[in-house]
Amino acid sequence: MNDYFVDLHIHIGRTEKGAPVKISGSRDLTFFNIAKEASERKGIEVIGIIDSHSPAVQDEIDAYLDKGEMEELEGGGIRYHRTTVLLGSEIEVKDPGMGAAHLLAYLPTLAEMKKFTGWMKRHMKNVELSSQRLYVPARELQDEVYGRGGLLIPAHIFTPYKSVFGSGTTRLANMLDPDKIAAVELGLSADTEMASCLSELDRYSFVTNSDAHSLGKIGREYNVMKMAAPSFEELRLALARRDGRRVAANYGLNPRLGKYHRTYCDSCESILDETETTIERCLYCGSVKIVRGVMDRIRAIADRETPEVADRHPPYRFQVPLEFIPGLGKKKLAALLERFGTEMNILHRVPAAELAEAAGEDIARYIVQARDGSLSLETGGGGRYGKVSRAPSL
Repeated sequence: MNDYFVDLHIHIGRTEKGAPVKISGSRDLTFFNIAKEASERKGIEVIGIIDSHSPAVQDEIDAYLDKGEMEELEGGGIRYHRTTVLLGSEIEVKDPGMGAAHLLAYLPTLAEMKKFTGWMKRHMKNVELSSQRLYVPARELQDEVYGRGGLLIPAHIFTPYKSVFGSGTTRLANMLDPDKIAAVELGLSADTEMASCLSELDRYSFVTNSDAHSLGKIGREYNVMKMAAPSFEELRLALARRDGRRVAANYGLNPRLGKYHRTYCDSCESILDETETTIERCLYCGSVKIVRGVMDRIRAIADRETPEVADRHPPYRFQVPLEFIPGLGKKKLAALLERFGTEMNILHRVPAAELAEAAGEDIARYIVQARDGSLSLETGGGGRYGKVSRAPSL
C-alpha cells in the first residue's frame, strides 16, 4: 500500500479552442494543462477534473487518448505521466423547500461519463458548462450516479453559497440518501473538528480539495490516501475504508484562512465577533447585509455542543499553500521548483536548511511553520481570504 496525494475538485475554465466551461475559471485551465500542472509542477498523483461531463472537453480527452499522450487505466481513470485524472462533474440541485446545493459526481470511465452526459442533457439547459442546475430531485441524481458505478460527494458542504448545509438544508438526509454518499467535502472554511459537531457525518470519510479556478490553486487543499494504485477503483475502496485503503490525512487551509469562515458585513466590511452566532444585523453599522460564516452556520445547526471526532477520521493538518507565504514571489518559487521538483516536495520533504539556502531564512521559516501549524494568521470572511501575518525576522 502506498501514499498518494489526491485533489478531487479542479475546474476547467476553457477548452483549447477557447469555448467557456467554468465562466469564473482561468482561460488556461484546460484538461491537458491541468494534468500537466499536477504531474510536473504540483506533484499530485490523483486529481479529479469535475467538468469532464462537457462534450467539448470529452472531445479533447478522446484526442489525447487517440494520440497516445494519455491512456485509460483498467481500474478507472486516465493516466498522464505521473498523474491519474478522475472524470467528474459538479452539478447544482434544488429540491422543493430547500436551497441550491452543489454535488460532485465521479464516473470510472470516459464511456460512462459520456452516457451520464447524455442523461443530463435531458434535464439541464446547457450541459457544456460547469456547475449547472439539474432539474431532477437530488436522490434521482444519486441513483443515476450510483447505477453507473460512480461516486457522489456533496461539495464544500458548509459554504454559504450552493452547499448542502450552507444554503440547502439543516440535515444531509433531508436532501440525499445517506447510503449513496461516498464521502463529504469539507470546503476551504471548515475542518474535521468543526464538521464533527454534526453526528450524521461521523460515518463518512472527509475529503479536502482545492476547488481550483486557476492552475496555481491546484493543491491548495488535498488528501493523502493509502491505496494499492492511483485509480478510480482504489479511490472507491479508500473512501469506504476497505481492505487497508483509507484517507490517511487531510491537508487543508486553517479554516481562519477560508474566505467564508466568519460572518461578515457586506456594508461596512467588518468581520463580526466570534461569540455572536445568531445576529441578524451588523454589530457595527446595523446593516442586515451579512454573510453567515461557516463557523456560525455549524453552531446554528449542530446537534453537539462540542465536537466528537470519530476514530475513523484521519488527522486534519493545517496546510498553508505556497501562494500564502509572505515574500515568496514567482521568481523565488520558480527557483525552488527548479531545485526541488514539485510543490509537494517543498511543502513536505525538503529540509529547512536547504530551503533557506535556496530562498532565504525568512521564507524557509514560514514554510517550516506552515508544516507544524505555528504560523500566525489573520481571519478571513465575507468572500475574502485570510492571510499569514508577517513576523519580524529572527
